[in-house]
Amino acid sequence: MALDGVLDDVLTRDWERPTDEDPIRVAMVGLGWWTREQAIPAVADATACETTVLVSSSTEKAESVAADVDTVTATLSYQQFHDGAATDRYDAVYVCTPNALHREYVESAADHGKAVLCEKPMAADVADAEAMVQSCDDADVPLMVAYRVQTEPITRRARELVRNGAVGEVVSVLGHMSDTMLEFASEDSWRLDPDLAGGTTVNDIGIYPLNTIRFVLDADPQAVYARTEAEQAAYEGTDEHTAFQLEFPDHVLASCTASHSARTASSLRLVGTDGELTLEGLFFPQSEKVLRLSTDDADREIHPDPVDQMREEFDYFANCLQRNRPPEPDGRHGLVDMRVIDALYESASTGERVVV
Repeated sequence: MALDGVLDDVLTRDWERPTDEDPIRVAMVGLGWWTREQAIPAVADATACETTVLVSSSTEKAESVAADVDTVTATLSYQQFHDGAATDRYDAVYVCTPNALHREYVESAADHGKAVLCEKPMAADVADAEAMVQSCDDADVPLMVAYRVQTEPITRRARELVRNGAVGEVVSVLGHMSDTMLEFASEDSWRLDPDLAGGTTVNDIGIYPLNTIRFVLDADPQAVYARTEAEQAAYEGTDEHTAFQLEFPDHVLASCTASHSARTASSLRLVGTDGELTLEGLFFPQSEKVLRLSTDDADREIHPDPVDQMREEFDYFANCLQRNRPPEPDGRHGLVDMRVIDALYESASTGERVVV
């Protein structure tokens, strides 16, 4: 296949369509460090949306954050948001609270008739995720799950290469993500509380290779096998390291590892009958990325300029809403991950292969 058409314009926004619509006004629900340091700056740099409402545990905290955001026109407590205050000030809601609390804000947003962008994983358990999908269906509002790697340009180019047969038939996939969580999160972080998080390593960072493999292959796992380990006292009762295998249709196997106590790294490697495709640095929002394609006919390696994955995600979401198009990945796509994660934890507990 000809590679130039795919790789020479690697940073193109293949999803973007021009529109004369006003920017989508976003209410940010949950003002933790990710919202303050990643989401709000990304929207400030976006072209299709703006932050107009901040929602937090108190209006005082929201007002403190709003002092640095010129576009904000309302600050709300969580209860005021649930009660429907200032619904004329926003068109869509970004939910970035602890996983177990996503459901209540998604359901309130749906009750208010607002489109939703919900952070991943969708919830701390499958039942809450199913209820979120149902509430948005009942209200006829879009629900997008915030898999920002799916709007990363080189991820989209990788999917196109695989679809066009650049590596032949994919046979195996290797995925990895790791960080040093205790360097940026305290030992009393909600991420270490299974009730709030639903798990620590598998569903916090293991979800990145899991979901990206699903996206690139356009396929879902049929069975899984997993093992988890916890060494440090902070991880007692949850997971610190994980290794898992995913069985896809057509005999494709994926092997993934993730750790919250290892050097910051991320990679995805797809090996096929005619070549291999490697993506490095993929799962972190503003890191340098590398795409490497090796076949019998050609070897190509590109180092595209980094893009802000959060900005791409918000602009994609807003552009879809402006054009009245349902954004993807939707709630049902996110539900698949929730069920796979549930199966992975079951397998880690029982030591058995689990059919999804």
